[in-house]
Amino acid sequence: MRHLDHDHSGLTRRSFLSRSSLSLLSLAALRSYPAFAESSKGESVELETTYGRIRGLKVNGLSTFKGIPYGGSVSGANRFKAAARLQPWTGVRDALKSGPPSLQPGSRPSFGTSEGTPAEDCLYLNVWTPAADGRKRPVMFYSHGGGFTVGSGGAPYQDASNLARTWDVVVVATNHRLGLMGFLYLGELGGEEYATSGNQGLVDICDGLKWVHDNIGAFGGDPDNVMIFGESGGGAKTSCLYAMPKAGPYFNKASIESGPGIRMLPRDVAAETTLMVLKQLGLEKKEWRKLLEIPADKLLAVQVELGKQPGGPLTMSGGRKGIGGGGRPGGFGPVVDGSILPRHPFDPDAPAISKDKPLIVGYNRDETIFFFMESHNTDVFNLTEASLKERLQNEFGDHAEDVFSTYRKSRPEASPTDLYIAISSARMFGFGSITIAERKVAQEGAPVYAYIFTYESQRLVPGTQHKVGAAHAMEIAYKFDLIEPDSQGAGGDPQQTATRTMLDTGPDSVKTAHNMSQMWSTFARTGTPGAKGQPDWPAYDTSKRATMLINAECKVVDDPFALERSLWERLEP
Repeated sequence: MRHLDHDHSGLTRRSFLSRSSLSLLSLAALRSYPAFAESSKGESVELETTYGRIRGLKVNGLSTFKGIPYGGSVSGANRFKAAARLQPWTGVRDALKSGPPSLQPGSRPSFGTSEGTPAEDCLYLNVWTPAADGRKRPVMFYSHGGGFTVGSGGAPYQDASNLARTWDVVVVATNHRLGLMGFLYLGELGGEEYATSGNQGLVDICDGLKWVHDNIGAFGGDPDNVMIFGESGGGAKTSCLYAMPKAGPYFNKASIESGPGIRMLPRDVAAETTLMVLKQLGLEKKEWRKLLEIPADKLLAVQVELGKQPGGPLTMSGGRKGIGGGGRPGGFGPVVDGSILPRHPFDPDAPAISKDKPLIVGYNRDETIFFFMESHNTDVFNLTEASLKERLQNEFGDHAEDVFSTYRKSRPEASPTDLYIAISSARMFGFGSITIAERKVAQEGAPVYAYIFTYESQRLVPGTQHKVGAAHAMEIAYKFDLIEPDSQGAGGDPQQTATRTMLDTGPDSVKTAHNMSQMWSTFARTGTPGAKGQPDWPAYDTSKRATMLINAECKVVDDPFALERSLWERLEP
């Protein structure tokens, strides 16, 4: 019997960690939308934080403050440690441009239109608010995607202008340490001084949450009503925060989107990765302190080199391991260190410290189309029944026939390609999301709400006749309410619309964005998601398994794909 922890499809592990959820959204096109315009025109807005006075910008009824420092230095002697204390400033500090994101692989220019160059010192955050008026609005605190190695809180595809303005919420996004800089585990070499080193990227996010608690009232937000949420790698970060004592006092509810972080790296795996880093640099264990002196770009090069190893650094087999779980040495992500992250986020059960905090968890129906598209794997879009069975045999061994027959029975009209997309999407994201929901229900505490994003883009995957569908990362622009109508309306030239953006811009697309952004902001406000004109969203339980299908016209389905769920329960008990 083949071990199901390993995926042979060619779309997981390294591909996930080395690629951010960006290209699907066609950033050049998104920057043309009004919501993304970085402008110096507007009314100056000043307010006082605990560290000093800042100046933001008010435009079209929205005040933005960007590039606000929330922690001190994390370079030099502070590398791999918790951030130094942030020093107050005198005068008024401009908060008009996003700060630099964390050091990360790749030669792409900045993610935003005016953010700094990626840097080791990267602890900055952005705030979007309808008004810095002292009111107590719900706060939505976002962790960006990109695995644990890439991404930025200033990326235009998660601009929160419309979300904040339309639904009267305050939105915050941080930059935080990533990859080797944020997750190199030195606890077994550096002792107590470096005991938290394997989780500094998470510690940074906790520092951002504490900054929100201490300061968000001045921005018109309620420090006692904070929702944490994130997509993909950001969903896995949110899973970790949900289980972290350090984060617990600073948030009240959470949403894990296309990133079911069930298990994270064990200490022995993280310690082995550290030895691999030293070997790449020609250092002995006793010379580990030289890591504090080596130029950051050289450390980044080592991270990239380790990521090229066969099999990749972290498994993405999903299921009851989830993103980050069951990893092999060579990758960087949160470490179950017994302190900052005292346990796996959702294994063997949901974390007791968040028992009373409501949760949303879900995924996109066609997740893996994104990964096939990113890797230019067009063969998968032309599968025959024979080639599908061959793939399943390679991946599932003795279980291949069970997988095929179950999915064929569940989806009798589906093409071989669509069956494979459904199988791989469930394996990577879907079943892990269900597992989190069921373990949360078992706590008998606060409710959990399950969803599947089903709105499908009609745009074709380049080089194929297959729709992009409801692919991974597609929902980001929807929950941030960033879908704006095509300037030519529904009757506009489809070719022009397709080349302008990977996202649909017709009436149904706009309505889907309205629904999802309202559901998420309502959850932030009340702990119960909902949107006007759409069905009530019931809490998930193990009798009905009610799940919201998010679309232009949403609907609730009890136990969708029940046969498939039962299959994964058999294969991954």
